[in-house]
Amino acid sequence: MKKKEFAVIGLGRFGGSVCRTLSEQGMEVLAIDVDEEKVNEYASIASQAVVADSTDENVLKSLGIRNFDHVIVAIGDNIQASILTTLILKELGVEKITVKATNDYHEKVLKKIGADHIVHPERDMGERIANNMISNNVLDYLELSDRHSIVEIVANERLDGHSLLELDIRAKYGINIVAIKRDNDIIVSPLASEVIYTGDILIVIGADQDIDRFESEVVGE
Repeated sequence: MKKKEFAVIGLGRFGGSVCRTLSEQGMEVLAIDVDEEKVNEYASIASQAVVADSTDENVLKSLGIRNFDHVIVAIGDNIQASILTTLILKELGVEKITVKATNDYHEKVLKKIGADHIVHPERDMGERIANNMISNNVLDYLELSDRHSIVEIVANERLDGHSLLELDIRAKYGINIVAIKRDNDIIVSPLASEVIYTGDILIVIGADQDIDRFESEVVGE
């Protein structure tokens, strides 16, 4: 199956974090920023990193931006550039556009011009922390789309001493354990023979409803 292709426009703290996480999960990522220093920082992380002005329609066309599955507009405080970039992406027919909003006014405009998904990183972080306080097992998550996420889940006694093969999580829940954090180590793409222990942090990728089912049935309180 063809890998999903993402483009991240704006490599500040939020955009950089999205770029790094998607790249670590093996996704194809094009990183774009007007700041050459930031682009150089992500040149070895993203599949491709370019210095470009996203408010220039011809520049975006030359990058083949309309061929990307998902474009994330993470431009910082320049609301005008964020809105104009989103507008151009819509006109070029980009399939899915996620935009970082800096305030409610910004969000209203983005909704009017057709952004598919709008995020408020600071506000969302507050909601995420609150949700993590409620659940002892889910440590963190990154929303990949409306229905898919990457989640960190703490393994409990029910999983202790069982191998991935025995648990057969992929077949039962349709999710994949892409890495296991154990103390100071991280096991990337663990083998089926890998045994899970209480306290291991499982990095899981899959559909939200499948992850929720796994969390409630297997590691829930």
